Amino acid sequence: MNSWSRREVLTLGAGVFAVAALPIVRARRSALLVRRAVPVMGTIGEIVVVSDDESAARESIDRAVERLHFVDRTMTRFDASSEVGRANARAAQHPVRVGRQTARVIAEALRWARSTDGAFDPCLGRASELWDVTRRDAPPARAEWARLAGRRLYEGLTQEEDRIAFADGDVAIDLGGIAKGFAVDLAADALSEDGLDRVLVNVGGDLVARGLSQDGDPWLVGVRSPSDPSRIAHKISIHDEAVATSGDYEKYFDFGGRRYHHLIDPATAAPRIAEDHSVTVVAARCMSADAAATALFGRTEDSMLEKIRAHDPSLRVG
Repeated sequence: MNSWSRREVLTLGAGVFAVAALPIVRARRSALLVRRAVPVMGTIGEIVVVSDDESAARESIDRAVERLHFVDRTMTRFDASSEVGRANARAAQHPVRVGRQTARVIAEALRWARSTDGAFDPCLGRASELWDVTRRDAPPARAEWARLAGRRLYEGLTQEEDRIAFADGDVAIDLGGIAKGFAVDLAADALSEDGLDRVLVNVGGDLVARGLSQDGDPWLVGVRSPSDPSRIAHKISIHDEAVATSGDYEKYFDFGGRRYHHLIDPATAAPRIAEDHSVTVVAARCMSADAAATALFGRTEDSMLEKIRAHDPSLRVG
């Protein structure tokens, strides 16, 4: 593993990031490192706070964790009773009302779809169901998914404030490429609202770092190697920024000499083939970094980079 310069890895949970910090509980100026890890969104969510009041920090972390669970409950496509689940079941027959936050994320997802000319498509839920790589060990029959290819399915979703309708039954919402980033933003905002300005929130491949780390330096984030998760491929030093990584090495199955992963290409309605196994994006907000990393995976040509930067000038590829 690449050297951390006498630092140790602080965050070892599931996901693509490792975070370096001083290997002590109490640093100079009596700042405490308060942390909590929770299962959420199919991975491990981790929250780290630098504070001199451990009790107050833990109460704030509890509120931040609840925001993560809130997004998980309302925006998952895996639960028929969630707001997204209800929309996917009924919105092709009649408009379905969703909550304010879900409507907000869907609206932003549609903006990303339009600005990337469909490279990011939040309406690939039917294809995602067919290519459920966590349960499959072989591809579905081509006839099942080929009919969804190149359909620009996001154009079949209409939204009027909090009311969602689908043009037909092939449209289904999948916010997997944006909702986790939104959840991380919400959790970090909860900590900021309580006056905590030195925090880190990490959920799988989505991370927000605000303020400085415990030792007074920017947070040092290591992106794990796609070929060997025990190694660090590269490091990013950040504060008051967000990072998101999309890759094909966490959720996949191998078949016939090819890797089939969870990142669906709207053009083919199948897992996108990519020479590089991951892409990392840095932005001001994690929702933006999350969507951009999803759109960019396997498509890092200059024209696509120009499109995402036009959508959000704060974005850069890490």
